[in-house]
Amino acid sequence: MPEISRFFGIVIRMFFDDHNPPHFHAEYGGESALIDIRTLSVFSGRLPPRVTGFVIEWATLHREELLADWERAKVRQDLEKIPPLE
Repeated sequence: MPEISRFFGIVIRMFFDDHNPPHFHAEYGGESALIDIRTLSVFSGRLPPRVTGFVIEWATLHREELLADWERAKVRQDLEKIPPLE
C-alpha cells in the first residue's frame, strides 16, 4: 500500500485497485481509519479527534489530488506524493 503523504506522525496511504467509495487510509499511533474522499467522513476505524481534524484539514486542501491518485490506483499506475500539512 503506497504512502502518499506523512505529517505530524500521521501516515496517509492508498491501496491499488481498492473498493469503493474513493477513500484513503490514515494511520497514527497504532490506530487507523478509512476516510471517504468525497464526503471527508470516517467510514471505518477511528483516530484520536485531534488527529482526525488534521487529516480532514489536509484532505480538504488536497481533495483533487486525492481523487487523481484514486483514479491512478484503480489502474495500478504510480501514485503521486501529496504535500504534507504544515
